Amino acid sequence: MRRREQREHIFKLLFMTEFNSEEEMNEQLSLYFDSLEELAEKDQEYMREKYNHVLEHLDEIDALLNETSKGWKTKRMSRVDLTALRLAVYELKFDKNVPTGVAINEAVELAKNFGGDTSGSFVNGILGKIAKDEDTKEDVKVESEEKTE
Repeated sequence: MRRREQREHIFKLLFMTEFNSEEEMNEQLSLYFDSLEELAEKDQEYMREKYNHVLEHLDEIDALLNETSKGWKTKRMSRVDLTALRLAVYELKFDKNVPTGVAINEAVELAKNFGGDTSGSFVNGILGKIAKDEDTKEDVKVESEEKTE
């Protein structure tokens, strides 16, 4: 299974958490994976692991989203947009195997496919700002390290 397909399944699982309790999600995960035909064990393991990692960092991800999105706190965002943003922010901040451009592009595509007319541009705008802020922090970090050497 390609990463894009895996990412879409992780997106759907994260979206399901918006409508199910934590206790119900264990059963929902099992049912979801059972519904996927010819799902390789390694793919299921990867998707389950990434899903759990996003949930582990959810408070930090939401705090960053609330700080970045002026006038659009996470409570006001559409659930599709929020889910795409959460997955992408996880990839930007915590998954060093996913390039910034890939995380943003994939989130925009998910938002376009599953969200409303403006979802793609909304997600792109927020992620672009987060990526820019992260680049600025990295530049400052590198500059300060060079000065101390």
